[in-house]
Amino acid sequence: MESKLLNGVKCFAPQSRKELIDYAFDKKCILIATNAEKILHATQRSRQIINRNVGYPDGIGAVWALKQKGANHVQKIPGCELWLDIIKRFEKEKTFYLVGGKEEVIQQTVSQLKKEFKNITIKGYRNGYLESEKEKEGLIKNIVQQKPDVVFVAMGSPKQELLMEEIKKHHQAVYQGLGGGFDVYTGNVKRAPEWWVKNNLEWAYRLVNQPSRIKRQIHLFKFLFDLKLRKY
Repeated sequence: MESKLLNGVKCFAPQSRKELIDYAFDKKCILIATNAEKILHATQRSRQIINRNVGYPDGIGAVWALKQKGANHVQKIPGCELWLDIIKRFEKEKTFYLVGGKEEVIQQTVSQLKKEFKNITIKGYRNGYLESEKEKEGLIKNIVQQKPDVVFVAMGSPKQELLMEEIKKHHQAVYQGLGGGFDVYTGNVKRAPEWWVKNNLEWAYRLVNQPSRIKRQIHLFKFLFDLKLRKY
C-alpha cells in the first residue's frame, strides 16, 4: 500500500477499506485517523507518532492532498466506520478489547455491540479515565492476559496513540484510535446525515449546527488554500 508525505506526515493511501484492514492485520499495526487539521498543525512530536504507525485518510482534506500527490484511487475511510467494518468482518474469528469514553458510554457501547454482533467476543473493556500509573499498568496486564486480537482505544489524540504504543510493547495486536467513536456509535454524539457524509460535507454540517466551531473549521480553508499553492 502506497503512502505519501503531507507536511511531513506519512499518510497511507488505501484504495479500499479491505486493503487497509488486510494491511493492518498483516503488520499488526496501530491505525491513526489523519485529517486536514492533523496535517496542517503537525508538530515534530505528532509527525513522529503518526509516521511510526499507520496514518490513513479519515477526512476529505487528506484525500485531496493524497490525490494531488498522485494517489488517484485513494478512498476516504472514516475512523468511526472503520472499527465497525473490522468487527463485521471478523466477529466470528477475532477477539476484541475496548478502552475509552465515560463509564456509562463504554457500558452502553459493549451492550450495543453484543446486540448488533451476536458472535462477538469482547475479552475486556474499561473507561478511558486512567487516573494513575497503577491503573494503566493494571490495564496493560489485563490485556496481556486476555490476548485480544484487536484493541480499540477512544481517548483522543495524542493520548490514545501513546497508550496504544505502550500496550503494543507488551502485546502484539491490531490497534485503532477512535477519538469520540464510542460516543458516535451510541448516539451520544450525532453524526451528520448520510447526504452530507456522501458529499464530503460533514465538516459543513458540523459548522452549521455548531457555529462555535468556526475557529477550528477556518483551518480547513487554510489547508485548501495551501493545497492550491501545492505546499504539500
